[in-house]
Amino acid sequence: MKRAIISADDFGLSAEVNEAIEIAHRDGLLSTASLMVAGPAFDDAVERARRLPDLRVGLHLVAIEGPATLPPADIPLLVAQDGQFPSDQLRLGVEYFFRPSVRRELAAEIAAQFEAFRSTGLRLDHANAHKHMHLHPTVGALLIEIGKKFGLQAVRVPLEPLEPLYAAGIYTDTLGDAALRRWTALLRHQAREAGMITNDWCFGLAWSGHMTPSRVAALAAHLPEGVSEIYFHPATSKNALISRLMPDYEHEAELAALCSPGFRAGLAHSCTRLIGWNDLY
Repeated sequence: MKRAIISADDFGLSAEVNEAIEIAHRDGLLSTASLMVAGPAFDDAVERARRLPDLRVGLHLVAIEGPATLPPADIPLLVAQDGQFPSDQLRLGVEYFFRPSVRRELAAEIAAQFEAFRSTGLRLDHANAHKHMHLHPTVGALLIEIGKKFGLQAVRVPLEPLEPLYAAGIYTDTLGDAALRRWTALLRHQAREAGMITNDWCFGLAWSGHMTPSRVAALAAHLPEGVSEIYFHPATSKNALISRLMPDYEHEAELAALCSPGFRAGLAHSCTRLIGWNDLY
């Protein structure tokens, strides 16, 4: 059986992202969004989610290149005075793994992000991490351990199989892609040991920011058996923040893809049923 969860990341990053998520849910195939609880447009995202009762919302944990929830004085080893996590993935990875003092601050920040989500009154549908930082064994373990206390039941595993990408269009595999696929086994093991649900496959990595209507229609027609999460980064337009963080992303094209007849036709062609995480609990 082929099943698909259609989702969007960065809910709460900006009003343009939030508006696109609302449009894609109302007029397209989007069922699920992942919320950045310290995002600049967090309040706007929560307001929209409350008036969209069928939109399933989870936590988009930020542990790299984004705003923290706790004040900088509480987590001085994690963030600068502006409250932003750095972008240096290698340095962060080493410190998260080897420095107990950093891990303690990271645990406190992760708990604060789950608490901020709970304060919205929204049901916690799932969790993942910005830039898939939960593939790091320390971040993944803390997300699962702390999330379980807040009712977390589902975690994204970003395992993207090669065959559908080759069938859907031009794609070149890299050593980095291969390494990423190997790391997903640990995250899946961590989640399942905690009794949590995971997806089988995930699409949106290789073409991140470039999930255009034609690509998505072709991909949908070649989905594998099992549960696939297909995630997007839609926005109605680029503002200064989006342009700085994701200068080459085609946000408006991703919104168009979510609402395109070709995407819907591709899913029908592959006999794929649309579901949400809660259908797997």
